[in-house]
Amino acid sequence: MAGSDPVTEGTSAPDAPDTVKILIAGGFGVGKTTMVGSVSEIVPLRTEEPLTSAGLGVDDLNGIPEKHATTVALDFGRITLSQELILYLFGTPGQQRFWFMWNDLAIGALGAVVLIDVRRPESSFAAIDFFERRDIPFVVGVNGFHGKHPYDPEQIRDSLALPEGTPVLLCDARDRESCRDVLIALIDQLIATSAQNNRNGRPSRSL
Repeated sequence: MAGSDPVTEGTSAPDAPDTVKILIAGGFGVGKTTMVGSVSEIVPLRTEEPLTSAGLGVDDLNGIPEKHATTVALDFGRITLSQELILYLFGTPGQQRFWFMWNDLAIGALGAVVLIDVRRPESSFAAIDFFERRDIPFVVGVNGFHGKHPYDPEQIRDSLALPEGTPVLLCDARDRESCRDVLIALIDQLIATSAQNNRNGRPSRSL
């Protein structure tokens, strides 16, 4: 037939992959920007600004004296887990004065990774509470600063009073494979949560 494409004629276009919005959340200086940058297959969007004297007495640098910049809006990256699934990653700002952005960033998100720094676990309590209150599934990623993990996942689960079904994974925000494993654990959690909701007759976020 005139004008037909001999390559595509008689074939169907492949299905577009599913896209899923994921939040990377946690307290100030826990490694959110590092994680998004490590795992993203595109150059990540960052909104980092240098820490200045204006933040003295406002931003708690206790335990993170090496931190010199901070996210003031969001981080954004993308990772393709398979031909069928692409994750869009949105890193949240950590300082309390920017928490008002979290509600907007959470719109449309199917799940979250809550990063914690075991040197300052209290910095991520607010993030855990945020997702529990909104019934957004999440996993906890324990970022081992300087490659150190002094506590095992069950000790961390107990200290954070997490439900038994919440995955806790040791990771390194600088390492792509480590971060990818955390994201895969979250996808497994979303699938399990969706199946449980379907069995219970509850509405479920589609994946």
